Amino acid sequence: MTDNQTDNQQAITEEHRQQAKLIWDYHQMRHSPRPCDVAIGLGSHDLGVATFSAQLYHEGMFPRLVFTGGNSPGTLAWFPRGEAVHFREHALRLGVPDDVILLEPSATNTGENITLSRKVLASAGIHPQSVLLISKPYMERRSFATARKLWPEVEVVCASAPLALDDYVTTISDEKLVIDMLVGDMQRVIVYPERGFSIAQEVPEVVRAAYEALVHAGFDSRLLTGTRHSPGDVAVTIRASADGP
Repeated sequence: MTDNQTDNQQAITEEHRQQAKLIWDYHQMRHSPRPCDVAIGLGSHDLGVATFSAQLYHEGMFPRLVFTGGNSPGTLAWFPRGEAVHFREHALRLGVPDDVILLEPSATNTGENITLSRKVLASAGIHPQSVLLISKPYMERRSFATARKLWPEVEVVCASAPLALDDYVTTISDEKLVIDMLVGDMQRVIVYPERGFSIAQEVPEVVRAAYEALVHAGFDSRLLTGTRHSPGDVAVTIRASADGP
């Protein structure tokens, strides 16, 4: 990454980048992709999820694939017909057969991604023992924690495109936004277990410190509404609306 400033002239320093990398590395579960009964591709702004889903299908990692996701304010402009619909169309162009793909077009958050995909699979007579959960790289840990809470009887294997943080920033073309998203997911990993949305995940102190430093530095546009006090008594004022579990 090169030195950058946002529209409001917030400088992004090397220290910020190192803190972001700590969080980026923490978010990834580092599971080795392996064959599973089904895969679920989690909808988002990142069409790379559909690209990587197609790659894993062609590698023989699963026989059926659910794309899940409706619309959100952040994706409506990119995917006006819904995330899952656009992901399916992209996967079809990449050679995934139509009869492999199931569509879940209504979910508006990660919890709904899991519960509604499970219903779609059950309606098709599919009751998997293992699920390959395909997401954005920095969403692996939160999606894993959510699935383990809401669907504890299945084995969850996480997968995402194998990108370094610098490479991901290049694909998104907005360094500030990427750091904001990393920080937002970090907050959710911390607070969602208290709300019953996910299982608790151990957060190393160095990762928590990086998160708190980035929040105080203003990387907060993807945080939940309200005021949150961290275990270290660091007040975190958070402004954006919640995206759900």
